Amino acid sequence: MASRLPPLNPLRAFEAAARRGSISAAARELSVTHGAISHQIRSLEETLKTALFERGGKRLKLTPQGALLLPAVTQAFDGIAAATALMNRPSTSGSLRISCVPALLSLWLVPRLGSFTDRYPEISLTLTSSNDSSLIYSPDIDIAILYGPGGWKDCWTRLWSTFDLFPVVSPTLLNTRPLRSTRDLRDHVLLHGDDGREWRSWLAAADELDMPKAREHFMGDARLSTEAARFGQGVALGDSITASSLIAAGELVIPFDLAVPAPDAFYVAARNDVRAAPIAKVFIDWIFDMIETERTAQPRPASRTSGRSLPSTRKRNANTTAVLSEES
Repeated sequence: MASRLPPLNPLRAFEAAARRGSISAAARELSVTHGAISHQIRSLEETLKTALFERGGKRLKLTPQGALLLPAVTQAFDGIAAATALMNRPSTSGSLRISCVPALLSLWLVPRLGSFTDRYPEISLTLTSSNDSSLIYSPDIDIAILYGPGGWKDCWTRLWSTFDLFPVVSPTLLNTRPLRSTRDLRDHVLLHGDDGREWRSWLAAADELDMPKAREHFMGDARLSTEAARFGQGVALGDSITASSLIAAGELVIPFDLAVPAPDAFYVAARNDVRAAPIAKVFIDWIFDMIETERTAQPRPASRTSGRSLPSTRKRNANTTAVLSEES
């Protein structure tokens, strides 16, 4: 006959304390007192007749027995959460709340929403424009599409796409103030979608990092800098995903044949229990299918250039590079 399992509440207290590395943090997460967590852990250790944590340090440290128990307990709780999600959201109908990088939301996702709506007419989306990774853990958000380094903890995360950065400018501005070489950038306003790091990276690749300081404007995000470029306010760094439709429509032009890889990438992230729900799965599958289809359909790009840029005023479609690797 199988041995009786340890009681659920002490296991929950143990898992939270081990994951958080702190009795106090576990107490806050489970909305109980510090003493309650300590009591539950002692109760579990008495039941198992072994110590699970080493005492005395500022941060909790698992004993070998605790390290052996933790993965099994974590997997069990994740399984319960996933099953509960399936029970509560058993179909591909209802509402789904998405947060998305502002530029990606307005310039890529919104123009393609019709495809999702046609496929899943019974799903209602609530879209939030944000690149705040803390929203992964918010009960008000189901799926977060983020630009960043990845590696967020205690959630499901998958790399959606890497991409390249390159200058973009409106054809009207280009006709009145040409960009025959990278040196001509000093006569233009540089539009930043960040703190200036991305432009510094491109100028370094173009061997123009020591260029006399140009006029420049700093925007809150890449959506604003791209829109400012579209209206002829200066030269922005576009990317091979969000700027692609504006380039194809002739609203933006790529003046130089030089692209640099973006320092970070786009990721899709969700809490583990949400990820298991069918309504979340269909959206995640759809957004990965869309980027892969577009990547496959586009022509192979020109080779990346190192060193000084080669002047070019021809329009070309920017390649979208999607890397479909999963992280957990």
